[in-house]
Amino acid sequence: MAKKKKVKKKAKRLVTFGLASFLLIVIISFTVLKVVIEIVDKYQEKTNLENKLVSLQEKEKELENNVNKLKDPEYLARYAREKYFYSKDGELILRIPEDEEEDN
Repeated sequence: MAKKKKVKKKAKRLVTFGLASFLLIVIISFTVLKVVIEIVDKYQEKTNLENKLVSLQEKEKELENNVNKLKDPEYLARYAREKYFYSKDGELILRIPEDEEEDN
């Protein structure tokens, strides 16, 4: 009978240790999975932000180019005439509709 008690205690300890080990493995697995998912999300966010940065840098160059063009008085006068239909004294502005190309 003493042996049965020792066997039961050992079995009980083994089951308790097994459950605790299993629980610890599950918790560690979920934690690692959560960190991996966060890393993937941050990588995707970084890629999206890098693409947005490239797009904004291109737009910045375009706007700087436009600013430099608008510093030229001749370009500015031509731009105002074309965009806002301003005219010089005695000049008549006629707007001609653009031809629409048909896809054949």
